[in-house]
Parts: sequence; structure tokens; C-alpha cells
Amino acid sequence: MNFFRTLGAKILNFLQALGSVCLFLLQILAHSGTAVTRFRLSIRQIYFAGVLSVLIIAVSGLFVGMVLGLQGYTQLVKFKSADMLGFMVAASLLRELGPVLAAILFASSAGGAMTSEIGLMKTTEQLEAMNVMAVNPVARVVAPRFWAGVFSMPLLASIFNVAGVYGAWLVGVQWLGLDSGIFWSNMQNNISFGYDILNGLIKSVCFGVAVTLIAVHQGFHSVPTSEGILRASTRTVVSSALTVLAIDFILTAFMFTE
Repeated sequence: MNFFRTLGAKILNFLQALGSVCLFLLQILAHSGTAVTRFRLSIRQIYFAGVLSVLIIAVSGLFVGMVLGLQGYTQLVKFKSADMLGFMVAASLLRELGPVLAAILFASSAGGAMTSEIGLMKTTEQLEAMNVMAVNPVARVVAPRFWAGVFSMPLLASIFNVAGVYGAWLVGVQWLGLDSGIFWSNMQNNISFGYDILNGLIKSVCFGVAVTLIAVHQGFHSVPTSEGILRASTRTVVSSALTVLAIDFILTAFMFTE
């Protein structure tokens, strides 16, 4: 009985947390006009969320592409199809690894920073001061950060993919001696815009919504103490990673299965 009681309590807590996040999303959508009318504020948040994450995204994509290029070459040589290395790496990055890894890296850097920033504003009672001055903190603080993350995520995933393909080219062409023309031509001839590129972009947008929503929700509802902010930032990273993997499975089941 204790097992079922504990299991039921955890399920109810999960449903309560999910409902709280959904209601918070509705609040953000209802107060998103500020993010559009105050364009300079949104641009600043795009800089903090997107531009400051470019370096880690690009470097990580480069090394992931190099690893894929090296492992893919060793496998394709066994089947005497090493010329398909460019297509294999590009398909892996565009369909799965690019959006997923970029989203997890984004959650670790920008997502955790958003949670800490909003949590610190709550701890120092800046959000309460906005309420006193008849300024909605969701419209002024949360909505611009949310849309900045949603806008930045597809761009960061694209940068990750480009860096990954370039890393595979460095390993396959410059190091292992594959023909550069065949590397690029096989990629161009076999990669489909709608099936590979567009589906990958749709994934990255969904990941951006999920990761940014979790980050701002955790920060806005964090306990206003230093320990509370730390726990909220940790929950942001862990919850975002698990959510991204779960959404990736669902989207892959719809997009890439017949």
C-alpha cells in the first residue's frame, strides 16, 4: 500500500507541475505584446540567450562532427561505401543530433542563466516592486526572455549542424583523404529540404519552447533564497534534458517513421 500511495503522490505532483507550466505558458502568451512593442528589450535578451551561446554551440558541433566523421568512416569502409560519409553525417546531425544536443547545451548555459536571473530578481523583490508600480512582471521580465529563447534555438541548432558538417569534412577529406567533391555532392543529392532540414528545424523550435518555458517557470516560481535559486537552476537543466529527449522521441515517431 505504501508503494501505491507513493506512486500516486508522485503522479499527482507531476500532473500538478505540468498544469502549472501550461497555465504559465498561457500567461506568457497573453502578455507577449511587450516583447513585440519593446523590440530593444527583446533584442537584448536574444543577445544574452543566443549570441553568448554561439561559441559553446559551434565548438561542440565541430567536435561532434569530427567524431561522427571518424566513426562513420571506419564503419563505411567495411561496406566499401566511404563516399557516403557526407550524407551520413549530415543526416545524423540534421535529423537528431543537431537539434537535441544544441537544446541540451542551450539549457545548460542560457536556460540555467535565465532561471538564476529571474530567481535573483525574485529574491531581491524586484518582481514585487514591479507589481507595486503596476508593471506586470510576466510581460516585462518573462515574455521577452521566453521569445528570445524560442527565436534563438533554431539558429543555434543550424550553427551546430554547420559546424558538425565542417568537422566531418575536416576528418574525412583533410585527414582521411576522401574526395571533397564526392563528399559534398553525395550530401547535396541525398539530403532533402522537407524531410531532413525542415523537420530538424521544427524539432529545434519545439525544443526551444520547452527549454525556455521550463527555465523561466523555474526562475519565476523559485524559493527566494540562494539555495532555492540553486535548486531551481539544477531542476531547469535536468528537466530540460529529459523533456528534450521525450519530445524528440515523439517527434521522431511522427516525422521519420512510415
